[in-house]
Order: sequence, then C-alpha cells, then structure tokens
Amino acid sequence: MSNYFKYLPVSDHDINWGLHVLNAGYNRISKAANYPPAGHPAGHYFNWDKGRILDEYQLIYISKGTGIFESAHCKQLHINEGAVILLFPGEWHRFKPDPETGWDEYWVGFKGDIISNIAKKNFISPHLPLLQVGLSDQLIDLFSAILEKTKTEQPGYQPLISGMILHLLGEVYAKTKLQALEKENISEILINKASILLRESVHTNIAIEKLAEELHVSYSWFRKAFKTFTGIAPHQYLLQLKIEKAKTLLSDSTKPIKEIAFELGFESSFYFSRIFKNKTSYAPDTYRKLVRKL
Repeated sequence: MSNYFKYLPVSDHDINWGLHVLNAGYNRISKAANYPPAGHPAGHYFNWDKGRILDEYQLIYISKGTGIFESAHCKQLHINEGAVILLFPGEWHRFKPDPETGWDEYWVGFKGDIISNIAKKNFISPHLPLLQVGLSDQLIDLFSAILEKTKTEQPGYQPLISGMILHLLGEVYAKTKLQALEKENISEILINKASILLRESVHTNIAIEKLAEELHVSYSWFRKAFKTFTGIAPHQYLLQLKIEKAKTLLSDSTKPIKEIAFELGFESSFYFSRIFKNKTSYAPDTYRKLVRKL
C-alpha cells in the first residue's frame, strides 16, 4: 500500500450520527526517516521534544517495526509490531519509530458521543493507551476499507466508516480480553462447555456448585472465570436464558403462567413473576398481552 492520509470535512448530520471520522491514513516509515512525515496540518504535526495534544480520539496500529510511546498518564513504553496505540482528546503524548527499524502505521481519528460514552464506561482509558494485540489481518482489512471509503467520499460514507471504527474497537477489545484470559489460564473450551451445560439446564434449577463439580474445578474459581470470560456471573447467565425462554412460551403458547414457571424450574409462580418483571419491566401476563397485539 502506498503512503496516504486524508483530513475529512464533517457535516452537522455526520456529528448527529454519534460518531464521525476526522482523518485516516497509512504510512511506511523507513529507517532513520524524519517522523512524522511532512504535510500534516499544524494541529496534528508534532516533534518528539514537544509532543502534542489532540482534540480527538485516534487509533493507531503498528503492523511492522518498533518504537517508543509516552503520554501524560503513561511512562515511556516500547512499541512492538502488532501494537495498538489509543490517543485521547486533551491528553499530551508523543511517539516515534525506532530509527533502526522504522515502522508501518495505520491510523484513524474520530470523535462523537458514542466513543465518549465508551471511554466514560472505562472500556478504553488513557491509563492504558498501548495494547499489544499482535498481527491481525482483520485489523488491516478494516483500516484498508476505511481508507478506500475516504478516497471517494461517496454519500453516506461517514456513518459507514464510523461503523467500521466500532468494529475496529470491538476487535481490539476482544483480542485484549482473550489475551487476559490466557494469562489467567482460563480455558475457552471449559467456559464454552459450561455455557452449553447451562443452556441445557434452562428447564431445571441446577446448582452452579454442582456444575463446577461436573467440570472438575472449584466453585469459586469457576464463578470468577466464567464472569471474566462472559461478563456475566453463571447464575445470572442461566437466569437470562430462562427469561428468554419464558418470553417465547408467553408469546407462542397458551400455557398458564404457573405452568411456565414450573417448566422453567422456578420455585413458585410468584417468584417467577417477580424476576420476570425485574428483568423485562413487565409482569408475565402484561407481556403476553403486549406481544400478541403486535
């Protein structure tokens, strides 16, 4: 791929979408070359001594080479190929390739309420701006697709590439989460097996302790590992499966609510109704009437 970058105009319509792209590019920085290359606007150009502060988020992927990075919240770190750098608005930072190796970089700059909310919820943080995700065809393909769309600026391209950015962020998040699981020695195969067993137990009231015993692991380890992997405690995972099954039974059958509660392993119809309303905001009989009107 040839070196390329573009700074993009943004309409009010693009901003109202919730996420908009400000710039994107690809550079192959050769050994001992000046960095960053010339041609960038004053607000984006910087030198190592001064660093810079941007008014946007940027995601940078180093697909080849090494270098160093430093920011206000992060001491100087070594960058290896396969690293993702996350830059945050208002955050001083600086980075550069090693003159002995150079590097290949893809980047995209963006803003909007969607990414601000993702940062606010701590899915990304200036305290952790460097993520080692490894070499990834998926990331390169997504960056390449974004760059191609910016070249022509066809109608509607902004929401389209904004969706690609969310895909990029999702890929990065998923890869880092899997790496964290590997470090904690949490087996994906074991958690997948547990998920299958929980799905097969939707009509019972299986004890999570018994499930851990079947998997030959301790209850405390299993509960923590399952939540780390899925984001949901095993008991809540099973409960959500039961509620989804209850929605189907309420929609597609005339079974009494008491029978549905019994079929799904709830201790009483009163308890089932209370849990169902807590999870859906509707009592079971109200939910049944609503869906049958649709």
